[in-house]
Amino acid sequence: MSLNIDKILLLAKKKGIIRVQDLTKRKIHPEYLRRLCQKGLLVKLGKGLYALENADFSVNVGVAQIAKKIPNCVICLLSALRFHDLGTQNPSEIWIAIERSSSTPHIEYPPLRIARFSGKSMTEGIEHHKIEGVNVQIFNPAKTIADCFKYRNKIGIDVAVEALRDGFKKRLCTSDQVWHYAQICRVANIMRPYLEAMS
Repeated sequence: MSLNIDKILLLAKKKGIIRVQDLTKRKIHPEYLRRLCQKGLLVKLGKGLYALENADFSVNVGVAQIAKKIPNCVICLLSALRFHDLGTQNPSEIWIAIERSSSTPHIEYPPLRIARFSGKSMTEGIEHHKIEGVNVQIFNPAKTIADCFKYRNKIGIDVAVEALRDGFKKRLCTSDQVWHYAQICRVANIMRPYLEAMS
């Protein structure tokens, strides 16, 4: 029994966040997770997600939880702005992009907002980051800004303009990079006056 507990704790230390599936792959019964929570060695973060009790999580722990549950998603829009420290948005939900044809994921926690993307708007501009030991896909700053203009009716044009201004001010992207993604997202005509005014 103690060998399994040691394996679980080592796995949690290495991965940051562990799932029930991580144990079943190693032929360890999930009951150990409940016992470790009772002993105060692990904490349950959400359905099927666990971490070390004393883990020092960043503000992006929710992003890591979602990436663990939905590995093919890409963190986008307000959550990507928050990750890149663009603008002043602090969303209460995790915004993810999934393929237009994908089935809708059903997740209780953390709260989720889904945007459906297709073609190059889904595959271009993805960065890979390690957050809490989890591989997370996030759209880069320039792509995120273009996406904000595309989804301006949902998030507000003021949010998109603030992100664009902040992206240039913090030198996180160039006007050429933003223009590239504006064309992919088919918002070049909408963005042109803003880009010209800020260049």
